[in-house]
Amino acid sequence: MNLRGRNRVSPEFNMSSMTDIVFLLLIFFMLTSTMVTTNALDLVLPKAKGKTDSNKSISVSINKDLQFYIDKTPVEESSMEAQLLSLTAKNKDMPIILRAEEGVPIEKAVYVMDIANRNQMKIVLAVRPK
Repeated sequence: MNLRGRNRVSPEFNMSSMTDIVFLLLIFFMLTSTMVTTNALDLVLPKAKGKTDSNKSISVSINKDLQFYIDKTPVEESSMEAQLLSLTAKNKDMPIILRAEEGVPIEKAVYVMDIANRNQMKIVLAVRPK
């Protein structure tokens, strides 16, 4: 009586399908990472430990020439509060990321922070990582 089975399972593992999947994932992430762009101006930010996330937020930028921008759109300093209120009218929890370039007087950054504080808006100061 022969009790040994006819179908033997091979203990070898074929890596070709695994390398194909890894290669396809690598190509996918390389292509999609080039399409991601941040919604910010090219400013030299002060250095500090911290991290800011720009997804689903409003970006307020102040450059060295003391020009104000909301998401790359130039805005007058006097109409800043009205613009921010109109953008946050639907969603009060939308954070504001303040990007003040290095060398901008602190009064200009405090002006924007004061607007956010008076209107109960969340505001974060963006910095360059150390």
